[in-house]
Amino acid sequence: MTASSSPGSGSASGLVVALDGPASSGKSSVGAAAAVALRYRFCDTGLLYRAATWLALKRDVPPDGDPATLVGLVPEIDLIPDASGRLAHVSVDGEDVTDDVHTPIVDENVSAVSRVPELRAALLERQRSMAREPGGIIMAGRDIGTVVLPDADLKIFLDASAEERARRRAEERGFAPDSPEARQILAQLGERDDLDRNRSVAPLRPAEDAIHIVTDGNEFEDTVAAVVAAIREAEARLSVAPGGRA
Repeated sequence: MTASSSPGSGSASGLVVALDGPASSGKSSVGAAAAVALRYRFCDTGLLYRAATWLALKRDVPPDGDPATLVGLVPEIDLIPDASGRLAHVSVDGEDVTDDVHTPIVDENVSAVSRVPELRAALLERQRSMAREPGGIIMAGRDIGTVVLPDADLKIFLDASAEERARRRAEERGFAPDSPEARQILAQLGERDDLDRNRSVAPLRPAEDAIHIVTDGNEFEDTVAAVVAAIREAEARLSVAPGGRA
């Protein structure tokens, strides 16, 4: 990959950080909090796939149907920055659908949509373009360090057991740990992990040079601190001032 196709330079504008991990590993919330602490931009690329899934369901476009029809939905999808520069809001055809893309029906279908090669190719340049914009960025996903930004200045793989991730997601949705809903979440995460790790295109796996952080038993603040520390260490190594300032 050339620098133009895969950003990552360790310049005074800040680092390009790839943050990968399985579903519900905390990479979105941890990455967003770390970005605020470092004054970096943040992009959760999973929102793009969730938006595509939500829109496909709304338009009755099956993931195993015509890939061109699925790819045709991409121009309608945008990520909108909040006041901190985090690309945290999802807009589809001008409508804010941030809450809609986090529903259980999207959870159930996003893996099938995400493994369509043509869709991944259509979103690839969108993601790289975000990374090329001025200022440090933390980009979270499942194939950022291996496919999207293989030349990223720093790669981090955030991991946790399926049980820990299911507990967190159930807690977020107000379900008791031993409830039928929580057990269903665990089963869905197991299926999602299997699909993500065994898909033929861009399977979920840590980059060979990634820092591996396992978060089982961690408080949220502990994991954020570990990510921030790793980025600050890389800033020092690459002579980039904290916050992306010379």
